[in-house]
Amino acid sequence: MNPDEVVAATRHWIEQAVIGLNLCPFAKAVYVKEQVRYVVSEAKHLDGFLEDIDREIAFLAGADPQQIDTTLIMHASLLADFLDFNDFLDIVDQAVSDLGHEGVIQVAAFHPLWQFAGTEPDDIGNYTNRAPFPTVHLLREASVTRAVDAFPEAESIYQRNIDTLHRLGLDGWRALGLPDGRRSGA
Repeated sequence: MNPDEVVAATRHWIEQAVIGLNLCPFAKAVYVKEQVRYVVSEAKHLDGFLEDIDREIAFLAGADPQQIDTTLIMHASLLADFLDFNDFLDIVDQAVSDLGHEGVIQVAAFHPLWQFAGTEPDDIGNYTNRAPFPTVHLLREASVTRAVDAFPEAESIYQRNIDTLHRLGLDGWRALGLPDGRRSGA
């Protein structure tokens, strides 16, 4: 897929799942204000992908939050295996620290085959973190703190999302044109 197609598929997922199903009650505000930066890495190897992530960590840390509040970095071909992606996230967290942005930038992640520990691959609860492509989400900690402080019972979001997905079911998820874990970009 070309970068425009990757961004389009990611935006569709945000609109239909993240915002449409209200999986993240904080996402709509930055999305409608166009404060989300989309970056498609075309690196041929993990070192190159990490270099792209390093650049984006530095960029986000230095950007005006009123212009860019969060960054999604997608890759359409690397890290198709979820366990490899999960291991890679440790390196990304270390990069945030090594670049001096611990406590400033935090990392969230999404993957077409996301699987929480202790669940089966087809457990609908895994779909809270299923995106069209392996995606590293860089967030400003100050923005996350403000959002959580403004949201009553933020700790209930996870369970509410699981309940929403159980009501929707896999057929409902697929009807929204969302990735279902069969293949990347599905």
